[in-house]
Amino acid sequence: MAFNDTLFQLGMDLTRSSTAQEEDRRVAAPVAHEDHAQVAHDDRKDFFVERNGKRFAGTHLIVDLFGARRLDDLKHIEATLKRCAKAAGATLLNLHLHHFTPNGGVSGVAVLAESHISIHSWPEADYAALDVFMCGDAEPEKCIEILREAFSVRDVVVKTHHRGSELSDLKWQAAAQHKSASVRLKGVRRPKRAA
Repeated sequence: MAFNDTLFQLGMDLTRSSTAQEEDRRVAAPVAHEDHAQVAHDDRKDFFVERNGKRFAGTHLIVDLFGARRLDDLKHIEATLKRCAKAAGATLLNLHLHHFTPNGGVSGVAVLAESHISIHSWPEADYAALDVFMCGDAEPEKCIEILREAFSVRDVVVKTHHRGSELSDLKWQAAAQHKSASVRLKGVRRPKRAA
């Protein structure tokens, strides 16, 4: 019951349709139609990347659009995110957008086999915040010019992070800690348990 109450407060009542749910059903459209459970391991598109001597899970771009237009145009945003995925060489699995009011912002995500592209827009401030995270051979950097053109952007600020690049260092540190803990325990006598 508490779960249903929480969903109701979010506008997602399970027992009856809400306007937001109806809109979400129209906008959320699966794009890829193959059974992903059947895809062989060799066909995975989310593998670790090795570039310039660094190994990492993927490139995560934090993108801020300033002086942007059409940030309340749901169909335009949907088409733009699809163009971004295609240009980057990513596989679009599902696209879900939510328009807050007829003149309000849009929040949503394009779920990719290689990760995601998310958007949150504030049309009243001509501003949008996007995350573009892709693994494997995908090239998220190719999304930037599409976003700049599609939203007639005045300024774009992009911050790049290579996700998981610390993994090999952390694995090494964890192994060293585990080994030193094992060495310390070998010299310690444990009390016998009472039967």
